[in-house]
Amino acid sequence: MISLPLIVACSSDGTDPVVVDLPLAYIERPLENDEGEVEPDNAAEPQSFRPGAVLYLKQKASLDAQTVDISSAAFADESFLNDDGELLYDVRDLSTSYDGKKLLFSMRAPEIENADEEDQPTWNIWEYNIESSTLRRIFDSTLNVRAEDGHDISPSYLPGDRILFTSTRQTRAKAVLLNEGKTGYPALDEERNVHAFNLHIMDGDGQNIQQLTFNQSHDLDPILLNNGKVLFSRWDNAGQTRNNGVNLYEINPDGTGLNYLYGRHSHDSGEDGDQVQFLKPKELENGNIAVSLRTFESATFAAQPLEINLDEFIDADRAIDGSDAIEGQAQVAIIDGVTSSDEQTINGQYGAFVPLYDGSNRYLVSWSLCRVALIDIDAETDGDQQGQPEYCTEEKLASDTYEAATPLYGLYVYDASDKTLKVVALPSEGNRYDQVMLVTSRPEPEDYVPVELENFGNGLGAIHIRSVYDFDGEDTSPAGLAALANPEVTEPSERPQRFLRIEKAVSIPDENVRDFDNSAFGRSRAQSMREILGYVPIEPDGSVMVTVPANVAFALSVLNEKGQRTSERHQNWLQVAPGELIECNGCHTGASEVPHGRNGAGPEPVNTGAETVGLPFPGTSPAGPDEDTPFGVLMGETMAQAYTENYGIRNLSPDITYTDEWVVPADTDNDISYAYEDLTTPMPIKETCEGTWGLGCRIVVNYETHIHSLWSVPRSRIVDELEEDRTCTSCHSNVDSEGETQVPVEQLDLSNGPSTDDPDHYKSYRELLFNDNEVELVEGILIDRLVDSDQPVLDDEGEPLRDEFENIIYVQETVPVGPTMNTAGALRSGEFLDLFEAGGSHEGDLTLSELKLISEWLDLGAQYFNDPFAAPIN
Repeated sequence: MISLPLIVACSSDGTDPVVVDLPLAYIERPLENDEGEVEPDNAAEPQSFRPGAVLYLKQKASLDAQTVDISSAAFADESFLNDDGELLYDVRDLSTSYDGKKLLFSMRAPEIENADEEDQPTWNIWEYNIESSTLRRIFDSTLNVRAEDGHDISPSYLPGDRILFTSTRQTRAKAVLLNEGKTGYPALDEERNVHAFNLHIMDGDGQNIQQLTFNQSHDLDPILLNNGKVLFSRWDNAGQTRNNGVNLYEINPDGTGLNYLYGRHSHDSGEDGDQVQFLKPKELENGNIAVSLRTFESATFAAQPLEINLDEFIDADRAIDGSDAIEGQAQVAIIDGVTSSDEQTINGQYGAFVPLYDGSNRYLVSWSLCRVALIDIDAETDGDQQGQPEYCTEEKLASDTYEAATPLYGLYVYDASDKTLKVVALPSEGNRYDQVMLVTSRPEPEDYVPVELENFGNGLGAIHIRSVYDFDGEDTSPAGLAALANPEVTEPSERPQRFLRIEKAVSIPDENVRDFDNSAFGRSRAQSMREILGYVPIEPDGSVMVTVPANVAFALSVLNEKGQRTSERHQNWLQVAPGELIECNGCHTGASEVPHGRNGAGPEPVNTGAETVGLPFPGTSPAGPDEDTPFGVLMGETMAQAYTENYGIRNLSPDITYTDEWVVPADTDNDISYAYEDLTTPMPIKETCEGTWGLGCRIVVNYETHIHSLWSVPRSRIVDELEEDRTCTSCHSNVDSEGETQVPVEQLDLSNGPSTDDPDHYKSYRELLFNDNEVELVEGILIDRLVDSDQPVLDDEGEPLRDEFENIIYVQETVPVGPTMNTAGALRSGEFLDLFEAGGSHEGDLTLSELKLISEWLDLGAQYFNDPFAAPIN
């Protein structure tokens, strides 16, 4: 055993009553697996199973106190032991009740050999009663709640005997799927590796499970704050954007008020710019938040304990008012000299940590001293030392002949005031302590509002945007918002932003539910699959107020009059609870670091609303809901708010339609209607949703059914009194009207048949979205056209070969043909869509409704399928 550094005090003489008198719970586990390897911990895979962990209760937080094995009592069966008699289950996520008499934790038994997936053990929530020394599993199958219906982790008590946890059960999301006419199944995360973990609550007996969040990747480590809100770590991973990472969010315990708090532009704030994540939040006595700052994956289970001032800052370099933060204002290292990565420092590495909450500035920590091992042997080195752990020195850390040795974690009390460690449990080679806490009573949050479970349901919420022209507090409208909102000054056709589209994430099933090939996503998998919840017009001042289905993850797109997305893709999932109204000032760009997305942060709104009371907005003449009721406006209201108060809130529509309701009589020349019923090809909506757009109605665009079918619709036009065939495939095909092989016009083949590059795709899809080679007709066969490159063919001596006329022979190469469509959206696919504009070569060949259908499909990501159950089984 290597002796401990001098900063560690090993005495246990009773001089510290706080540490000695309070019980301590902790988890100890093997450092290596059965193969003798250290498996890295990946925060993106919270369901990971590492057998051999044991939960202990220490009667006093001192070195010589009695220790009791709690968790082993759950699995006394020898089938849970390996050949060496070691336990094979896993334990994680400790928390205590407010009275300090009970422990909550998650535990998982090992997989059962040859058992079906639905019969395999999952992470379960267990409770230990300290007074009675009894252990029980929260979910009891006799109460009609299957323990194995999902992975349940990170439990903590709420006041009133309710429990907060994160789970793959996805109870409400599965109910929404059933309402859509699908099978109720848990969705995979956006990497499609494991089922997504979302926040849930339940009664203390495991009944009344309710889902709070609907993120498409993981929501982790929820805790109840003293202000009554739930703080948690959310993996923002929509579209795999450049700001992808784990950030801090809050939500009310009833599922309302989801609010981003911190971290989106701070992932480079680790040591030496390491990409770090904000994990395992804890509330400190001063009201700040402590997190474990670390990379997604860690081979040493180490993290940097970090204190964050959430009240005043939204990022490491940004205050909530938008001003710059001086280094050390927003986030401060709790323990100096350690890193957020696996890199060794002379001060060792810290794993778990939790404050003592006694005003002493002390923490319970798991800590490993710095160790290295020799990897190179020279003439002056004893060969027996190779690979053996040694104490670190600055020289050894800087030397190329040493590498980091496996960590050696023990339990300690760390005093942040004098930077000392006091031993609670000595380290032992090959083991580690990864969670620890004092078992003591604490007051319930004063501001906690009990959850009213009966308010949950499949209903509607609503959103209100003050103005889509408000970008980070700047008015981006062409001539100013006042001019734009005034119909006497700006015609509807002159407004650049006309409609809002609400898009829903499609739940991706695992292969046991539906096994399909990656080709189902098409050209790009970045946007996964998406459905459309519907459309709503944007009011003249850029405001929008509309109902949206509750309990689903959705995103927003701002559209022009053609139904094409003009905004950046919205890469953060929103949600509303039934009856909830969420509001925002406007929009922002993904690269902007101006505070946004957090309540109370960022600039003042551009749209300050009505400046008078009881009078119409300037230039408008609405008649009101009836002739006897004038149109009323309140001070500060947006046009969307005023419309809602007088006519009722707008609802989503499957079609893009607009009638000018702000001028009486309306000019019908300003009317817009792109209706699915105008299509001659299959509509991307269910028959049951035609005419009645209900909660379970979705627009689902699949290339084969809804886009490819457009190319063969019979079309014609009269030219010089003669009917001309304008069917797409009459020209864009590899055969002519007589059935003879031809070169497709513009090298674009939209005819039927699978692609030779990927038989899972129609060749028309590949022709539109992938690079191709130019073809030519040679003796009745289409072949790739070859041309001379600038590289000569060389002989054995490296000299250019020449033909009989002494001309240099050049290497032949194909002629590339670029795609005419782009998965980035309709406005990035102008090479195709511009042909149908006024003056274009294909003007009038496609209807406005058909062009809108193509545009919305491109805006979603040009997926081959947006329904996993339409994709063929792999």
